[in-house]
Amino acid sequence: MHVHHGARRPGAARVTLLTEGTYPHSHGGVSVWCDQLVQGMPDLDFDVIAVTGTGHEPVVWDLPGHVRTVNSVPMWGAPPEGQPARGRAQRRLTTAYERFLTALLDPGAEDGFAPALYALARAAADGTLSPFLRGDRAVAVLAAVWTRPGLVVREARPTLHDAVTATALLEHALRPLAAPPPRDGVAHAVSGGVAVLPGLAALDRHGVPLLLTEHGVYLRERYLGYRTAPYRWPVKAVVLGFFRLLAEESYRRAALITPGNRYNRLWEEQGGADPLSIRTVYNGVDPVAFPPAGPEPDAPTLSWAGRVDPIKDLETLIRAFSLVRARTPAARLRLFGGTPRGGEAYRERCEALAAELGHTDAVTFEGRIDDIKDAYAAGNVVMLSSISEGFPFTLIEAMSCGRATVSTDVGGVREAVGDTGLVVPPRDPAAMAEAALELLGDPGRRTAMGEAARLRVIEQFTLRQTIDTFRSIYLELPSRTRPSAAAEPRRAVAGAGSLAG
Repeated sequence: MHVHHGARRPGAARVTLLTEGTYPHSHGGVSVWCDQLVQGMPDLDFDVIAVTGTGHEPVVWDLPGHVRTVNSVPMWGAPPEGQPARGRAQRRLTTAYERFLTALLDPGAEDGFAPALYALARAAADGTLSPFLRGDRAVAVLAAVWTRPGLVVREARPTLHDAVTATALLEHALRPLAAPPPRDGVAHAVSGGVAVLPGLAALDRHGVPLLLTEHGVYLRERYLGYRTAPYRWPVKAVVLGFFRLLAEESYRRAALITPGNRYNRLWEEQGGADPLSIRTVYNGVDPVAFPPAGPEPDAPTLSWAGRVDPIKDLETLIRAFSLVRARTPAARLRLFGGTPRGGEAYRERCEALAAELGHTDAVTFEGRIDDIKDAYAAGNVVMLSSISEGFPFTLIEAMSCGRATVSTDVGGVREAVGDTGLVVPPRDPAAMAEAALELLGDPGRRTAMGEAARLRVIEQFTLRQTIDTFRSIYLELPSRTRPSAAAEPRRAVAGAGSLAG
């Protein structure tokens, strides 16, 4: 799907946002952040290359005129158009793919990843990569590579079925390489992982500087997700090898990395990013848009806002609420936020847990809400139970509304809250319940914390600061472009730190 708004304005700086599963096709934290950047810079021209699920997702944001084009790249559904390579081109592609797979599976061959990736990117641009990866030859190459003597993966006795599965997963993961990469301006990837692929292609082909902002640590979230994925170990070895080396290459080639907090920064440094190329830029909210929430509800209420997703760990929150209610029978838990497509089973699991613990009457799933401020106002205390976060918007918004919070100690939460809320270990219902009971039982402390939280937002986390910082980065980066991958062969393979180590 391609949305086109019209001609560029002469002289306007150009930014291409690279997104995955977020702006402009879904609501939620990262999408809100993208919309704020775009709306805050009407003087710049924006394009979006959006990695989506099927390509049929509607645009759910009202895009201003200076968003010139939206090019959505479906990961699933019909593959990109193209013809198989023939003759010498096919042999070149086979060789590059073999080198690519060897880098994923053999620690001694990781230097081959970058050159192989850019060779695959050129094949994707010619329309030959996807047909190749959907053919028997690609499966045969993997079957040959991972049974080589000395490779750890060989000991897991990978099967032909494993090879077919892993090849299909790589074909989908590499689809963003088929998107036409930007030719000028700045490519701004707003997550790590597959969204960065068109940016790396643009840097390799046209020298377009790459800016990388990770809200959550993409690689860490892939490791968390694949721990429970229904694949055999050889398949996971290939896919996680790809995400690990892609993260290293993204960190190494980005002109600037702008994590939203110091926690992400540490992960990025461990993943091979040069500390000199990292600059922390906090997410900001508009304190006028999130004014003090006003009177508290009559019944003691815990509220939560976000998308219903396993990473938000609502099960721990429901278990914690059960412990709260044992001591405060009048307590309520109100959960605000939509369930993304494919997340229905998780919501049902959470509803079943609430029923099983005997709290159907007190735990309500409110669904999407027109004004998120109402979600914060609905609670005496606002809860955050996630097992992974970047720098959570909902927390900053709740703080701006002057509510006391109880949050899990993940990502940038401690940096956000300071001493204006209580922070507990993740996946610990007892600790979460204890903190919630402490605040529910002490109205004076709640009020003082809420007021301090709003002040903290105004001093440190305003939207104006965020937008001004990114505008200056957008204008500055094109003037310090770096040579393309071809021009810096040694650079492309140096310093490949391992996150697994």
